[in-house]
Amino acid sequence: MKADPCGAVRAVFVDANPTLADVAQRLHRADDPALAIHRNPDIQPDELPGILAGAEIAVIDHTRLPTGIARRCRGLKHVVFLGTGARSYMNPEELAEVGITVHTIKGYGDTAVAECAVALMWAAARGLARMDREMRAGNWLRTDGVQLTGKTLGLIGFGSIAAEVARLALGSGMNVLAWNRTAKTHPGVQFVELGQLLAASHVVSLHLLLTDETKGFLSRERIHAMRPGAILINTARGALVDEQAMVDALRSGHLAHAGLDVFNVEPLPAGHVLTTLPNVTLSAHSAFRTPEANSNLIEAALVHCRRIAQNMALGSEGHKGE
Repeated sequence: MKADPCGAVRAVFVDANPTLADVAQRLHRADDPALAIHRNPDIQPDELPGILAGAEIAVIDHTRLPTGIARRCRGLKHVVFLGTGARSYMNPEELAEVGITVHTIKGYGDTAVAECAVALMWAAARGLARMDREMRAGNWLRTDGVQLTGKTLGLIGFGSIAAEVARLALGSGMNVLAWNRTAKTHPGVQFVELGQLLAASHVVSLHLLLTDETKGFLSRERIHAMRPGAILINTARGALVDEQAMVDALRSGHLAHAGLDVFNVEPLPAGHVLTTLPNVTLSAHSAFRTPEANSNLIEAALVHCRRIAQNMALGSEGHKGE
């Protein structure tokens, strides 16, 4: 704990894993609001009132914050969520009604997530994960892969992460299509209607935020509309996809492979159907986990805390911070 020149404002990092705890301790400045680092990433929501103990700011990585629990966190006014997917863990509108503002962080790991999406794409195209498993089991499995140079990548949603994926894919000789809910342009990328993208793309990569409107966006009908033998990549949110429809398409071969970093339930339960399919490559929601992205993430969280403390000292708590 360091000196708190910002008055009595206190922040608690409620669920710090060892890596992020060390980064937070390193980047926290003497003139920052006081920051308590709770070094336990696996806590239950009903533990939060005790962990926060009257703090005004909660820094949350992945712990659920039901509105009923938030009401019991006396003094809590702000939540700084480490990422953009706060809605997977809390209801920002309900929290606002009880006087708690949710702040999210964009852009901290765009390159890291993009590189993971491309890595999953290449691993899926060449069947690397399956060959690795089989060779460790003593089997010499050799299968034909997909050469991606000259193939078409379709990006659903086109924010800063998708722009990085496009840069990497264009550099490797792929054609890049994109669909976005609002009109955009980007060098080298052809923006098309969703149906055209699904039908033409050898690889489809999801880059949408999860909202009420996008939940289940890649429905059974849209999966069926994808090019037969396509590869699906998801480093965004598991709930964007109709999971059972995806499983059925993988079993039938309509989808040749899926490279997944995100899931409806995390951690992925032991024995989950996705762990039983040979044409799925799994990553443990780690697309953003690089030293560079971790530093960007924690520094952005501390910037939020500084701004909140300054506004509170001036008597104006402000509202949404992006």
